[in-house]
Amino acid sequence: MIQDFVQSSEHELEKEELLKVERWMIPDHCSIPKDKSLREAAEMIEHLNVECLPVVDGNKHPIGMVTLPILLNRFIYGHAEESVADCCTKKNHSVVHSNVSLLEISAMTSAHFSIVDEQERLIGVLSRKEILKGFSLYIRELNQMEHTAEILNGILESAYEGVAVVDEDGILREFNEAYSRFTGIAAKDAIGRHVNEVIDNTRLPYTVQTGMPERGVVQYIQGQAMIVHRIPIWKNEKVVGAIGMLIFEGVTEVYRIYEKLQENSLHKQPKPFPSQAKLKESRSMTLDQIIGNSESTAHIKRLARKVAKSEATVLITGESGTGKEMYAKGIHHLSPFSSGPFISLNCGAIPEHLFESELFGYEEGAFTGAKKGGKLGKFELAQHGTLFLDEIGEMPLMMQTKLLRVLQEKEVERVGGNQPYEIETRIIAATNRNLKDMIEAGEFREDLYYRINVIEIPLSPLRERTEDIPQLVSYYLHAICNKYQMSVKVFTSEAMAVFLHYHWPGNIRELMNTLEKLAVLVDGNTINSHHLPDYMIDKETFRKEESNEITTLMKQAKSLENEKEREIIRTVLRKTGGNKSKAAKQLGIHRTTLYQKLKKYDLNEL
Repeated sequence: MIQDFVQSSEHELEKEELLKVERWMIPDHCSIPKDKSLREAAEMIEHLNVECLPVVDGNKHPIGMVTLPILLNRFIYGHAEESVADCCTKKNHSVVHSNVSLLEISAMTSAHFSIVDEQERLIGVLSRKEILKGFSLYIRELNQMEHTAEILNGILESAYEGVAVVDEDGILREFNEAYSRFTGIAAKDAIGRHVNEVIDNTRLPYTVQTGMPERGVVQYIQGQAMIVHRIPIWKNEKVVGAIGMLIFEGVTEVYRIYEKLQENSLHKQPKPFPSQAKLKESRSMTLDQIIGNSESTAHIKRLARKVAKSEATVLITGESGTGKEMYAKGIHHLSPFSSGPFISLNCGAIPEHLFESELFGYEEGAFTGAKKGGKLGKFELAQHGTLFLDEIGEMPLMMQTKLLRVLQEKEVERVGGNQPYEIETRIIAATNRNLKDMIEAGEFREDLYYRINVIEIPLSPLRERTEDIPQLVSYYLHAICNKYQMSVKVFTSEAMAVFLHYHWPGNIRELMNTLEKLAVLVDGNTINSHHLPDYMIDKETFRKEESNEITTLMKQAKSLENEKEREIIRTVLRKTGGNKSKAAKQLGIHRTTLYQKLKKYDLNEL
C-alpha cells in the first residue's frame, strides 16, 4: 500500500517536471535596457528576426515587453526616439519563475511571458506559441514515458542486485547482503578473501589490471547466467580497485519479463509503414547514445535537451572530432521537427561554383550539364525537418549573403527558377573555427553570425573531459574488434594512463583511429603502454615534467580561493543571524548550493 503510494507520487512528480516552464522556454533570450529608444529596439528586432523584446532594468529585472504593434503605432506618430520604458506593454506581459507549471500560466491572459530566476533576473521568454508546443510535446513525451516506465517497473520489481568491491590486489573489501544471499557466503566470511575464491568466473582482477569498464556483460555464477557491470576505481592516475555490480537474477528472467510486457502492449501499438521504419532508423542517434559521464558532457547534454524543445537556430562550436554532428542529430531527435528528415551539408567539401545549386537546387536547363527535371536542393530535402550546415566557417562570402537572405525571408528559389517557395526548416550550424576572428578579418558576415548564433553549444575537447576516456575506449575498442571479427582486446592500466594524459588534438576521431590501428596491429589480446605510438608516450612524459610546478601553484591558489570563500560565507551568515535563506539570497546562490558549501567548509554550527 505504502509502496504503491510512493510510486504514484513519484510518477506525479515526473509529470510535474515535464510541465515546468524552464523545459519549454526559449533560454538566454536577448533583451533591451529600459533607457534605449524605440528606434534601437526596432533595429534589434529586425536584426534578431523576433516579434518582441523584453525590457529590463540595470539588474536584468524585466519591466515589460516591446512588441511590433507598439513599434508600428509609435513610429506612425513620429515617436521613434521615445524610451522603451515609457512605451513597453505591461498589460499583455507577465513575469513568472522558471519552476512554475505551464498549467498555471496557460490560464493567464498575457500573450508574452518573461521568465526569471530566484534573483528575479531574466533567463528566457515564453509566448502562447511555445505554450501550445509545450503541451503538444508534453503529451507525446508522457505517452512514451508511461510505456517506458511500465517496462522499467516490471524489470526493477524482479531485480536482484549485488555489489562487490575489490582493491588493487583483488581482495574483497565490500560484499553486500544481496551477493551474500545469492552465493550463500556471509559478508564477514567473504571480505578479506581474494575475489576468485568467492565469486565464480569473476573478471574484477582483470578490470583492475586493464582499467577498462565493462557494462551489461554476461557472467556465469554457480551455473547461472547473470548480467553484471565491472567499473574500475581510479585514484591519483592509478587503478586502485574495481566495483562489480550484479544487476539481474538471470538472463532468462529478463527475457521472460520483457516478453510478457511486449505481449501486453503489442495490440496497442500500430505497426509502422516500411517507409516510416526506414526513416526512423536513419535518424536514430539520440543524446543518450553520446558516450560520457563527465560533468562537462552532462552539462552539454542538459543544454542540448533544453534547446531542442524550441525552434531556435543553434550554433555548435568545438574542435574537429568532438562530435558536433552527433549532437545535431540528438537535438533533431528531440525537436518539433523530429518527424521530418535530418539533412547534412559539409560546407568545406563543396566546390564554390557548385555551392548554390547544392544548397538551393536547380531547374531543368539552368546551366550546361543540368540534370533533366532539375535537382532538389538541401533546403527542399530538409523541408519540415532539420538542415545541418557543418563547417559553416568554410562557406564562401557570396553564399553567406544568399543564406542570410533565405534565413530572413524564409523563402528559397532554385537556380534558374523564378518561383520561390516557403521553407519550414530548423537550421543547426557547426564550426571548428573562431567566427568572431573571421568577422574581424572580413571572412565571415557579422549579420549572418548573429542569425545562426541564437543559441551556442560549445563542445569541450577530449583533453578537458578525460573522465570520459575509459568509457570511450571500452565502447569503441569492443565495436572495432567486432567489426573485424577478432577477439575483444583490452588495455592494461598503464596504457590507459597514457591515454588519459595524452592531449588528443584530433579528439574522439583521433582516439577511434588510434584504437583501430592498435586493434589491427597488436598481436594478442592485451594492449600495453609499449604498444602505443611513441609520440603519445613522449608527450605524456614531457607533460608530466612540465606540469609538476604548475600543479603545485594551482593547488596553492585553489586553497587560498577556498579559504576566502569560507570567510565570505561565514561573514554573511553572521550578518543574517544564521538565516540560510537570506544568506543564500545575499550571496546570489541557490539555497541548495549554500548547504553544500556549509558542509564542505564545516560551517553548519554557525
